[in-house]
Amino acid sequence: MPKRIAIIPGDGIGPEVIGVAERVLAKVVHSFRAPLVWTRFDWGAEKYLREGVTLPEGAIEMLRRDYDAILIGALGDPRVPSNQHAADILLGIRFGLDLFVNQRPVKLLDARLCPLKSVTEKDVDFVVFRENTEGAYAGVGGNFKRDTPDEIAVQEDVNTRKGVERILVHAFEFAVQHGRKKVCMSDKSNAMPYGHGLWQRAFSDVRKRYPQIEARHLYVDTLAMEIIRNPSQFEVIVTCNLFGDILSDLAAALLGGLGAAPSANLNPGRVSMFEPVHGSAPGIAGKNQANPMAAILTTGMMLENLGFPEASSRIETVVREAIHQNVATADFGGTLATREVGDWICERLEEDIC
Repeated sequence: MPKRIAIIPGDGIGPEVIGVAERVLAKVVHSFRAPLVWTRFDWGAEKYLREGVTLPEGAIEMLRRDYDAILIGALGDPRVPSNQHAADILLGIRFGLDLFVNQRPVKLLDARLCPLKSVTEKDVDFVVFRENTEGAYAGVGGNFKRDTPDEIAVQEDVNTRKGVERILVHAFEFAVQHGRKKVCMSDKSNAMPYGHGLWQRAFSDVRKRYPQIEARHLYVDTLAMEIIRNPSQFEVIVTCNLFGDILSDLAAALLGGLGAAPSANLNPGRVSMFEPVHGSAPGIAGKNQANPMAAILTTGMMLENLGFPEASSRIETVVREAIHQNVATADFGGTLATREVGDWICERLEEDIC
């Protein structure tokens, strides 16, 4: 049976970079004989402004029932200042499908892109696992006396034993399965003794199941400093929702920016969602200037998850070749447009097979 993919191009530059990703998928179908089919969904700002619809009724059940993966572009549009449609769609899918793993690979493809001096490709190769359904993003809280001088805002940080333990286990299992020897857990339990004290206790229990893995804890502020000071010491990092969001974007700077930052939102063994993590960049939307590398690498992550590791590996190799040869957009020091970068990568993928 073919693997079915739901594609949500999104807003701003989303349709442009996801359009390149679709062309890569087409090459994979042709060159690797991969049984893939996909359907586009117009969920985003345009639909919201036109119809008042964010995530259509029954969408989660449909995605769970009929699809093997979701490829989604950036969401966000200045015409929707609240970004309500983006929250409903992106968080709605994450929570609705219980995509509790956010996986962010941090792999330097060309040393010239890294802002750190004397750093080589082998020095930056780790993975950040972010708990994806709890923490400060759970949406628990409220306002009292809003918009008055006496306003009180409460935002709860939600941590459950089940939620914390399963992301920790996933990080350790990933390390075992991929030959990684070190796992670092990060929290702020010295300032948040209840919620992050739970992380400490769960980590203490889980690490005992994996004696072959060097397990380490760092407070998040120390970890942020160490990622910049010496990224080569890390192989797998696991942390909460808020800290994972911040640390993974910080780590993306080591790669040259978000233009090379893919990600996956996973529930292992179930339909999962894959997204380039850069924003919708409305200022350059429609100008053929956006970097498609993150979308292409995200497509590679999706293909590996769907059971096509050879195609995934080849995509990463071709992206690396493109960057080495300066086949890139302006943010990576190149002079090419979005479609031109996509053309080169698609042609190279086809050459390899021919």
